[in-house]
Amino acid sequence: MYLLLAVFLIFVSLWIWNIFVDELSDDEVNFGVTFSNYYAMELGLDWKAAYLATLDDLGVKNLRLAAYWSEIEPENDAFNFDSLDFEINEAEKRNAKVILVVGQKVPRWPECFVPAWARGHDTYREELLQYIETVVLRYKDVPAIVYWQIENEPFLGGFGDCAIFDIDLLDEEITLVKSLDSRQILVTDSGELGDWVRARKRGDIFGTTMYRDVWFKRTIRFRYPLPPTWFQFKDLTSRVIAGADSAEKVIVVEMQAEAWGRDPIPYITLDEQLKYMDFETFKDNIVYSKRAGFPDIYLWGVEWWYYLKEVHNIPEFWNYAKELF
Repeated sequence: MYLLLAVFLIFVSLWIWNIFVDELSDDEVNFGVTFSNYYAMELGLDWKAAYLATLDDLGVKNLRLAAYWSEIEPENDAFNFDSLDFEINEAEKRNAKVILVVGQKVPRWPECFVPAWARGHDTYREELLQYIETVVLRYKDVPAIVYWQIENEPFLGGFGDCAIFDIDLLDEEITLVKSLDSRQILVTDSGELGDWVRARKRGDIFGTTMYRDVWFKRTIRFRYPLPPTWFQFKDLTSRVIAGADSAEKVIVVEMQAEAWGRDPIPYITLDEQLKYMDFETFKDNIVYSKRAGFPDIYLWGVEWWYYLKEVHNIPEFWNYAKELF
C-alpha cells in the first residue's frame, strides 16, 4: 500500500514539475541520427544514396553508425570493411562527428548481428573480442569518431538473440577498447525500463533511449504515461546511486521518430506505418525530447523518412527534420 502511494506521489510530482519545464531551444540542441545501411537495404533503398542524402540534404553533422559483425566478418578471419569505410570516409569529408557502435548487439532488429560461423563456436568470446579489436585499430586514428559505444542497451533483456551475452563479457569488451584507444566509452540503457546505474558505472558517457509507443510481445500496444521530467528524475537518482566516478554526461542515443508496428516496418503496410507514427506524433516526439533537457539527441528513423519521401512521395517528415540540423 505504501509503495503504491509512493509511486503515485512520484508520478504526480513529475507531472507538476513538467508544467514548469521549458523545452530546449533549437540553438541549445545538437540533433543527430542513427543511420543503418542494413535497415536502409531492408526498406529496398539504395543505402549509399540514402546516407549521402542524410549528410548533404538534411545536413546531419552528428551520426551514430554500427560496425555490424555479421557484415564485417562474414567468414572467420575474412574481413570486409567496404560499407563502413564508405560511411566513415564520407562523414569525415563533411566534418561530421561519429559515434561508432561495436559489439554483438548493435542498433536495428534483430539486435544481435552475429555471423553464422561464430554461433556455437568454441572460442566465441575470443572471436568477438578479436572483431572488436580489429574495428577499433582500423579507425582509432580517424578524428571524426568521438565515442566508442560498446554494445547497445546491454542490460535490456528480451530483445535480440545473442549467442552469449553476459556482463562479464561486456566488461571485457570495455576493458579491451580502453586499452586500444583513449576515446571515451559510451554505454547505453533503456530510458523506460533500465535502471541506468550499471551503464553509468561502466561508461564515460551514458546514453538513454526514448520510446513512447511500444509493443509487448506483438499483442499489446502501449504508450508510456511518462512526462519528459521522468528522464531528469532518473538522471538525478541514478547518478547518486552510481557514485561520483560514474558517467556524468547524458545523451539521447535513440529518440523514437519512426513507426513501431506489430511487425518490422518492411513487413507492414504504409497505412499501418502512418497509423503508428503520423506526422503530428513525429513532431510531438521531437518536442518531448527537447523538454527532457539533454542537449544531444539522436533521432531514430532517418532511413524511414527517406523511404517515405522517395518511395511514397511523402516528404513531410524529411522536410521537417531538415530544419533541425
